[in-house]
Amino acid sequence: MIDTKLAPYGVLVLRLLTGALFLTHGLTKLFVFTPAGTMGFFESLGLPGWLGIVTMAAEILGGIALLTGIYARIVSFGLGFILLGAAFTAHWGNGFGFSNQGGGWEYPVMWAIVQFTLAALGDGAYALRPLSRK
Repeated sequence: MIDTKLAPYGVLVLRLLTGALFLTHGLTKLFVFTPAGTMGFFESLGLPGWLGIVTMAAEILGGIALLTGIYARIVSFGLGFILLGAAFTAHWGNGFGFSNQGGGWEYPVMWAIVQFTLAALGDGAYALRPLSRK
């Protein structure tokens, strides 16, 4: 059974946590690795460099959207695919365990599933722009 009184607050906590993590990852790409460094990393994976900029922007904007609750279900769904992309391009070759050198695919796949679950559960409490109001 779902506790309908507390479930929206559980979703809120997950939404805030993942929003903060996405924002942090995007800002790290922007200010620490720099856009040029991010593009270079993506190119080292055999991906187009511009995809690094798109990913960085999606993480920053997606993180803000999750923190504020602006269409969080749609944003979570999209970010889940970004995480799957990271798992298969940057982490798959490093094995399962995220503690492996270079980080395995375990962690990004887990976060992808969390994002898809958030998309299924709803926007949560205190969402500024929920997908639908009941």
